Amino acid sequence: MTGPIHELIELFARFPGIGRRSATRLVFHLLDMNPEFAARLGESLLSFHQRIVRCGVCANMSDSDPCGICTDRGRDKTTICVVENVPDLWAVDAGGTYRGRFHVLHGLLSPLDGIGPDDLHLEQLLERVAAGGVAEVIVATRPSVEGEATALLIRRTLEKTAVKVSRIASGVPHGSELEYADARTLERAFADRRELP
Repeated sequence: MTGPIHELIELFARFPGIGRRSATRLVFHLLDMNPEFAARLGESLLSFHQRIVRCGVCANMSDSDPCGICTDRGRDKTTICVVENVPDLWAVDAGGTYRGRFHVLHGLLSPLDGIGPDDLHLEQLLERVAAGGVAEVIVATRPSVEGEATALLIRRTLEKTAVKVSRIASGVPHGSELEYADARTLERAFADRRELP
């Protein structure tokens, strides 16, 4: 079948976690809604990429550079939490346990997928630590082979600095995504973090 309804269903079905059935429900729900909502949604989508920038400090995705987290004076400037991606940053920040700064890698070390050290914004992390004032870097990558390899790479990258490098505890199930962990699990993972050798 073809036509605007099927075209929109196909587009929605490309989103993670949304199959054809959910996409169909969304499209028909959109048809039942006020057309003004659809117009606002369309306008927002059209300008979305132009309104979002990567923070030049921590690599967070935001509508400002530097982002709101980097400009928040109430945050602990002595710690940097290193995460794989922006949804992980949001999950850790929403948990409320950690109130320091962040650094987003936008991936994990994975040679089979063509992701090497140069793809992970590690040079920017080293520059932030070298600038002074940072006492601890907390690695909060997921507990997987790639996450552990990335944690060791970060440790090696920072080994000539005086900064302490720690790893969150493995209260997060092995192989799971950090962004799906509940606040209590994240709280325990941060509280029980260990220093990387």
